[in-house]
Amino acid sequence: TTPTPNRLWVADITHATTWAGIGHAAFMIDMFTRKIIGWNLASTLHTEVPPLHTLNMAAFNAQGPLDEPVHHTDHGPNHLSIVHTDRIVELDAKPSTGTIGDSYDNALTETVNGLYKTKPIHQHDPWKTVEQIKLATLEYV
Repeated sequence: TTPTPNRLWVADITHATTWAGIGHAAFMIDMFTRKIIGWNLASTLHTEVPPLHTLNMAAFNAQGPLDEPVHHTDHGPNHLSIVHTDRIVELDAKPSTGTIGDSYDNALTETVNGLYKTKPIHQHDPWKTVEQIKLATLEYV
């Protein structure tokens, strides 16, 4: 928990399959509001795309000052990359990762991923293109 918005952000990546390939969805949630404050869906999992764009969206959409928020993720290579951690530092945020194999560590984002897959993704399988999933994700968020 956190006493105010923009103090603790949690993030994760999930995927959805299509006939044309895989869509990689990244979400960032503000722990105070429990709302998705940043998201991105792309056909690539390069660090510069889903997680970095999600972080930038969250920073852009932040209401109120960014007073050294904690940016918490799992140990995924996209979140631990130099490009991603450098951007966290540029935003005066504090990078944070939990213990390996601890499913409770990032439970809120895992819940968001599960709801995302249950609601828009699996209700309309099979998807033809990543663009279709991107539009469904926009509507969902």
